[in-house]
Amino acid sequence: MAFRMGLLGRKVGMTQAFDQKGEWAALSVVEVGPCVVVDKKTEARDGYTAVVLGFGEKAPRRTNKPQTGQFAKANTTPKRWLREVRLSAAETEQFEVGQTLTVDQVFDSGDFIDVTGTSKGKGFQGVMKRYNFSGFRATHGTHEYFRHGGSIGCRLTPGRTVKGKKMPGQMGNKRVTTQNLKVREVVGNRNLLLIPGSVPGAPDGLLVVKHAAKRPDVPFALRTPTAADAPADAAAEA
Repeated sequence: MAFRMGLLGRKVGMTQAFDQKGEWAALSVVEVGPCVVVDKKTEARDGYTAVVLGFGEKAPRRTNKPQTGQFAKANTTPKRWLREVRLSAAETEQFEVGQTLTVDQVFDSGDFIDVTGTSKGKGFQGVMKRYNFSGFRATHGTHEYFRHGGSIGCRLTPGRTVKGKKMPGQMGNKRVTTQNLKVREVVGNRNLLLIPGSVPGAPDGLLVVKHAAKRPDVPFALRTPTAADAPADAAAEA
C-alpha cells in the first residue's frame, strides 16, 4: 500500500486563469489547512504508524468528553473533522502532537496530488442518467419504454438477474478520488491550492489532499516556507 502525506481541506469553488502562453484553464480552489496534529499512532501502541489531523473549528458544546480530553492533550481547540494519514515510522517521527501544519509545508507548485471527497448526491436516477443508456427508439409502435433499461433476465440458465446489473438506483453521494492532479499554484498566505480541473464534491465539502499514490515514492519531509510563501501580515511586520 502506498502511504502518502496529505492534509485536510474544503472545496471553495472554481475560478479561471490564463497561463504564460495565453491558454485558458478552469481551476478548482481548495482551502487546505491549517491542520493540527491531534494524535500520533505508533507501532508499539496501535500496531501501525500514522498521524491524526484535525481541521475546521467546532463548538465545544458539540464535543463529547473523550474528544475534549484528546484536544486538550494536543493543546488545541475542538476540530470539526479528524482523519488519519498513514505514514512510515520514519516519516511520522518528524511530527509532534499539537503541531500546526500549513499548506506550504506539505505541497509545492508542480506537485502531483490525489483529491478524495464525497461526490454530489443526485438521488434515485434511471439508467439513462446513471449509466448513459441510449434508451429505446422513439418511433411508431413504442409505448412507455423510451427510457427503460431493457430485459434483465437470463431465461432458464442461470434463471436469475446477475449481480452488478446496471439498473436504476442511488446516484452520487459516494467516496471518490481524482488522481494525478497537478498543483498549479500554492497561495500560502491564504491556505489555498489552485488545481486545474475538477475535484469531487460540492463547495464547503471536506477533501483529503495527498501526494499522488501512482507517482514515485519519495520519503516525505516538511518544507520550510520561503519568504514568498510567508503570510502577508508577517512580511509586513518584518
